[in-house]
Amino acid sequence: MREIVHIQAGQCGNQIGAKFWEVISDEHGIDPVSKINENINQLDILNLI
Repeated sequence: MREIVHIQAGQCGNQIGAKFWEVISDEHGIDPVSKINENINQLDILNLI
């Protein structure tokens, strides 16, 4: 398992950080409340994990 260390500083950093997590969660099929979106085929995103 890989880990991500993410540091945000200032207003711009927080805005970029929020967008980063939005994109990452969309790519991995995770909704805003940290549940896996069952509409996404997990095999399609297998190489992202």
